[in-house]
Amino acid sequence: MVGTYPFTAIVDQRAMKRGLLLAAVNPDVRGVLLRGERGTAKSTAVRALADLLPEHESVADCPYGCPPDDPDRMCEECTARHAAGEALPTERRPMRVVDLPLNASEDRLVGTIHLEAAVQEGERRFESGILAEANRNVLYVDEVNLLDDHLVDVLLDAAAMGENVVEREGVSVRHPAEFILVGTMNPEEGDLRPQLLDRFGVVVDVEGVDEVDDRVEISRRRAAFDEDPLAFREQYLDDQRRLRESIASARERLDAVTLSDEIARLIAGTNVRLEVDGHRGDITLRRAARTLAALEDESEVTPRTVRRVTRMCLEHRLKRLPFEEDEKDPMEAFHAERKERGLTD
Repeated sequence: MVGTYPFTAIVDQRAMKRGLLLAAVNPDVRGVLLRGERGTAKSTAVRALADLLPEHESVADCPYGCPPDDPDRMCEECTARHAAGEALPTERRPMRVVDLPLNASEDRLVGTIHLEAAVQEGERRFESGILAEANRNVLYVDEVNLLDDHLVDVLLDAAAMGENVVEREGVSVRHPAEFILVGTMNPEEGDLRPQLLDRFGVVVDVEGVDEVDDRVEISRRRAAFDEDPLAFREQYLDDQRRLRESIASARERLDAVTLSDEIARLIAGTNVRLEVDGHRGDITLRRAARTLAALEDESEVTPRTVRRVTRMCLEHRLKRLPFEEDEKDPMEAFHAERKERGLTD
């Protein structure tokens, strides 16, 4: 198998890579949306992410890949087997990127009745869908802005609850649906409704690279990959290994990262000053800041850490009026808050 383009070989695009790594370390950031024109490596980066994620222990004969030592995250069948004292068979499974096609139906997404079993055997059996495949993996939706709004609602609800509940035609099924949700889109083809946009924890606006030398390097690396993918990937094995180890270590450190009352007030004050509705902005910014600190091997969140994730966590939640002509940096209030409190990078 040739494999994907290495994540560490992507030139520049620091914000995009940072957003994806936050989700890789902590799925609780609740989804990443990459917005930008075609040809900015959005899909390449998403597919490359799976190569960095650690394998996980799974119940070998479970279609959902339940964790064998965590009953709270098991499907109904694995929970019952575990409660009965059965020794569940295990295996190591790599994380993978599961695609949600734009033309997918709701039945394909959430699951439905197994028609063949119903007709031939007279048995109502559940046929799992894409949400089942995505459990403990990356669920990728390309051109998410073109996906039916109802499917986006279902998708985001499942991501928020961590499970998929299906009740139809006499069948009631509940199974885990914990996944890293990543969407990509080109704003020129239409935007997401504000209510749906707000449900993504992190949104990164991806732009093309303008630096001449970087553009030359991008085309050089792409040509080298197309010519000999295996040799190209081998050049980045050490970088990939180091980043993979960094992600695994950050996952282990995350719970130990502290966030002081002063930083909590800074985060809350930033949301108030920017007039962010609700509390999702506060919650997401706290999670993202702690995650970035863990990824960078820091034991506590600093004002600088907060600043580096503020835009991707809050900018898509800001109020914007159709007739507004003010071109000021939407993060100006955040910088003013830090200056007023005597905080520096």
